[in-house]
Amino acid sequence: MRIHNLYEDADGVSHFREIEIEWTDKRGANAFSDCLPASGIYFRETTQDYTVDWHPAPRRQYVINLDAEAHITAGDGETRYIGPGEVMLVEDTTGKGHISRFVGGAMRRSVWVAAD
Repeated sequence: MRIHNLYEDADGVSHFREIEIEWTDKRGANAFSDCLPASGIYFRETTQDYTVDWHPAPRRQYVINLDAEAHITAGDGETRYIGPGEVMLVEDTTGKGHISRFVGGAMRRSVWVAAD
């Protein structure tokens, strides 16, 4: 399973890459990864008025996009649309950060999982 990763380099500039989640256990029709550490979970609703200029993430976290798209621009200028059902590991907690923009006309719901 591939997920988006927004990370920062030594100069504090954020970039995108893909991370492959490895399956370590298979049981019947199910595949499982290792249990990843987490310290909390947030549920979020975002309206179409949501746009945040350059900002770092508040913590290292997984963002699980449930229904609408988000438009994320990394510090190097690359922009990605994070669609429904997609997962992003956000790690740009210092430096310039990224831009987050609302896409579409519907409420966006997401789940944030604070990663240890």
